Amino acid sequence: MSSLRGSCVGVCRSSLAMFPLILLALSILTTAASSHPHPLDPLSPAELTAVRAAVLASPLISDRPLTFHYVGLDEPDKTDVLSYAEARSSSSRAALPRHAFVITRAGGQSHELRVDITDTNAATVLSHSVHHGAGFPIHTSEEQFAAEALPFRHALFVESMRRRGLDMDDVLCPVSTVGWFGDTGPSEWDGKVQKRVVKLVCFVAGATPNFYARPVEGVTLVVDLDRMAIVEYKDRVVYPVPKAEGTDYRTTKVYTAAPGVALQPEGRGFHIDGHLVRWANWEFHVGFDMRAGIVISLASIHDAEAGARRRVLYRGFVSEIFVPYMDPAEEWYDRTFMDAGEYGLGVTTFPLQPGADCPANAAYLDGYYAGQDGKPVENKNMICVFERYAGDIAWRHTEAGFADRLITETRPDASLVARMVVSSGNYDYILDWEFKPSGSIKFVVSMTGLLEVKGTDYTHADQIKQDAHGTLLAENTIGVYHDHYVTYYLDLDVDGTNNSFVKNVITTKRNTNTNTPRKSYWTVRREVAETEADAQVDVNVAAADLLIVNPNKKTRMGNEVGYRVAVGGATAASVLDDDDYPQRRASYSKKQVWVTPYKRDEKWATGLYADQSTGDDGLAVWSGRNRGVRNEDIVLWYTVGIHHIPCQDDFPIMPKVSGWFEVRPTNFFEQNPLLKTRPPRPGSDLPTSVNCSCAGYFS
Repeated sequence: MSSLRGSCVGVCRSSLAMFPLILLALSILTTAASSHPHPLDPLSPAELTAVRAAVLASPLISDRPLTFHYVGLDEPDKTDVLSYAEARSSSSRAALPRHAFVITRAGGQSHELRVDITDTNAATVLSHSVHHGAGFPIHTSEEQFAAEALPFRHALFVESMRRRGLDMDDVLCPVSTVGWFGDTGPSEWDGKVQKRVVKLVCFVAGATPNFYARPVEGVTLVVDLDRMAIVEYKDRVVYPVPKAEGTDYRTTKVYTAAPGVALQPEGRGFHIDGHLVRWANWEFHVGFDMRAGIVISLASIHDAEAGARRRVLYRGFVSEIFVPYMDPAEEWYDRTFMDAGEYGLGVTTFPLQPGADCPANAAYLDGYYAGQDGKPVENKNMICVFERYAGDIAWRHTEAGFADRLITETRPDASLVARMVVSSGNYDYILDWEFKPSGSIKFVVSMTGLLEVKGTDYTHADQIKQDAHGTLLAENTIGVYHDHYVTYYLDLDVDGTNNSFVKNVITTKRNTNTNTPRKSYWTVRREVAETEADAQVDVNVAAADLLIVNPNKKTRMGNEVGYRVAVGGATAASVLDDDDYPQRRASYSKKQVWVTPYKRDEKWATGLYADQSTGDDGLAVWSGRNRGVRNEDIVLWYTVGIHHIPCQDDFPIMPKVSGWFEVRPTNFFEQNPLLKTRPPRPGSDLPTSVNCSCAGYFS
């Protein structure tokens, strides 16, 4: 990812200035930049080029052609990174080795390599192994396009389209992953040998760009990607192709209300130095990975009362997005997508639109990933960073208890948002990391885009006499029931590395005190998780306050410092049977909260090889070891879940639907940290053209 383009120093607002703290912020900002990359910086174009050269030159892989499916940072040991981060000057920081982790395909096998790129002019392959288990790496864009071209040279497919009266120029057939279904699914061929296959799902565009609204039902094409050939074809049943009328969502084609405009005349109040972002009392590192997309690391907050910066989050990202559909028909049963592990969230991120995807004063960062040939692919405006002032209140109180006066005290809320948008096929996921001066981090998942629909004979809901597995949205168009499970990996380091997971369980008690008429009350039963099994939580069942605490740090009052997991909307958990194949692959989706000990290689909830995985690797398997998690370096996994029952209002394009959760300070500060900020005074804003330099309004 490139550095921020243009100045990221915001306009100072005198109403929020606190002179001593601004001096502290400025002293941090003027620290000399190091000449070497930060150890968690994503791979640069030069490093990606060096990786490619080293792998292609290595004698360890003799087969050709060789294709690159994943190239990412092989991050250093956590202790080394923390030592680097805690050295506050460049002169005291020793450069850490730069390594890359690579997955390639050659000779029908998945090869894993680690490459030393500390010196890009002399990159060296450090290790090589071949993956012999189940599953395959991320599909490349190039092989998907190659597979999508195959049907148009397949005589049976051409005849099927002719029989339906379709113009071949209007037909397209995107790749759809096949999941895993034991010995009965399309992923099993030639006995016990697992073949790397996909299905092609066909649509008709024609007079609309919304081809997802016009499926060609009944056709099944299975493609062997290693042979790049169609290995199975069926034309089982013919349903009418839904009409194009009413499916175009482009503004120029439909009547719309006047758009809202978000204005932030104050200018930027944050600073980006390379990949480090500083705003208010927050500092964090923004990275990028072709599988995870945006990665937030080393998030720490300045405690004004303690006069020190305190760690909150070591590393966090979206580990997986699991989307199973609920139609068991031949053409639909295997639509159980794992968007991160099968397609790559970073690969399916596209340029953000200034003024629409992000407000006018946002800053943009570019990203780079390796293409199928290993060469760097640039993705501009991949991430935006902006301040949000939405008219919200941080805290307030009106006191009317005094007979002679009315007292009102209020503080406006503000936040800094780091945003990425993933366009994975038909759906768009808006992923926001929202930092607040109160110390909270809010994780918001917003879904929009186009429904995946099924063609049908039905033209009115009254005709449906059996389970249609969805909602009739338009003539011959059913929106199929499905789920969204967005799983976050959060290596929280609350004021230090060793933490514990605590459940404060709400417990009803019968009042035995006969001196008062109360019959009952509730109290808290504190449960500290000893092992991984103790830390698994279905938040819909457990009436509990969930905390990550540091048992080795206490406030002056003697309370353990911690962060609360505040559960917001979208708390659905999977209701599929435990023995169903999609559930076996994503068994973690039965519960929203898991806690595991930190292990550098345990990052992907569905395992390193998600495509056609069998459930023998991943979060539930690791947690099944039931390791100790008390006073250890632990990782919190949280899943935002939605059972999506489509409705007509979602068609032809779906308005944004959001789910969220938050981690909030709990006995982390000695008192409300916002008391240390000066409130804005009406009319005191400086003109936006003033050239000031400040780390943030609330520093």
